[in-house]
Amino acid sequence: WIDHQGHPCGKRVPVNHFLDKYRGSGFAFCEVALACDVSGDVVDGMVGSNWDTGMPDLVARPDLTSFKYLPWRSDVGMVLCDIYDHHGELAPTAPRSVLHRAVDRLAELGYTTSVGVEFEFYLLDAQGKPYADGLKAYSLSRANTMEPVFGALTDGLDGFVDVEAGNVEYGPSQCEFNIRHGEALTIANDATAFRYAVREIARRAGADVTFMAKPFNGMSGSSMHLHVSLWRGDEPAMGLDDGRENTIMRYAAAGILNNLPAITLYGAPTVNAYRRFELGSFAPTTSGWSVDNRTTALRSLREGPKSTRLELRTPGADAEPHWAIASLLAAVAVGLEDQAEPPAQGTGNLYGVGDPLPLTLLDAIEAAEANTRIVDILGKDAVADYATLARAEWRSFISTVSDWDTKRYLHI
Repeated sequence: WIDHQGHPCGKRVPVNHFLDKYRGSGFAFCEVALACDVSGDVVDGMVGSNWDTGMPDLVARPDLTSFKYLPWRSDVGMVLCDIYDHHGELAPTAPRSVLHRAVDRLAELGYTTSVGVEFEFYLLDAQGKPYADGLKAYSLSRANTMEPVFGALTDGLDGFVDVEAGNVEYGPSQCEFNIRHGEALTIANDATAFRYAVREIARRAGADVTFMAKPFNGMSGSSMHLHVSLWRGDEPAMGLDDGRENTIMRYAAAGILNNLPAITLYGAPTVNAYRRFELGSFAPTTSGWSVDNRTTALRSLREGPKSTRLELRTPGADAEPHWAIASLLAAVAVGLEDQAEPPAQGTGNLYGVGDPLPLTLLDAIEAAEANTRIVDILGKDAVADYATLARAEWRSFISTVSDWDTKRYLHI
């Protein structure tokens, strides 16, 4: 299963016991697993998991459609689970439950979705520095300098996650891998499996990996861009009319843009994530949309009849995929329900044009809590717990004296 930080959790179970548990009661674990911060410390005050409940068990029930053989261990697989409470209901605060609700809301409106994910990350050496020097996006030669790790990743991921391509990105030893599009829950599962595999494959090849949104000053941040299209059966609902986005696509865009401050938190869940939003960084700083333009938050890709889609560029590589995708689909659903028109598309350099994104984690928390439409879709208790975890991060940050504080103020 997945916690709110995107960390894969679980148990190693022999196959004979796995089948018994799968057919029977499932796999019990303490609900504290949904109350941990990024460091693994327990955060008090959660709705779904707290000391007043006595921290009872939840039950993990495997989704066998998510089963994958691990590329680094022979005849060993992993399977993701839905989380259930003692009443046999989906645990309302679990990340997969949140995504189920968003998918169901769009299904009620008559739509399914296709989602694609682009992941960026840095390869690191044993000292936590870029694995190789030099900056040249898309360079095959730079990819060679990252061998044997880069090759181990492409080979190891083959057959485990459906990766369309991998390339060198805009930072030293920064990589980008594109996960092929598919149904929302499947892609969220794949994104979780991808991060798990990349870390382990790199470790076995003698390197480390960071999905931190902004790991280094003066270097490119790492994103998790999300692509989305809507479908009715086998036919795309998004497309072009007379060379511009059709009505459904415009409604979806309006929903994303109008609710962007409220969903930013789920794609930027850490203090560090907001350092990625810089002018001229290929990461957005304001809300707005344009056609195939990387200076704004929402990119309209007018491609073939079944490839036209929207790309949200605000989420960072540190986001939990189920939450990030769920919040995007929730915003799309609100747009379809409201049938509002989006603002005019911009052209050219759109940095500084439009309403600013939340500047800090605290701003994003407050915006998320204030948007009752998005909260209703994602789940009131789930959002409350997610916000509690985020506030714990913020409190830890503002109560810590950093090197920046000391260097700047020690001799004041």
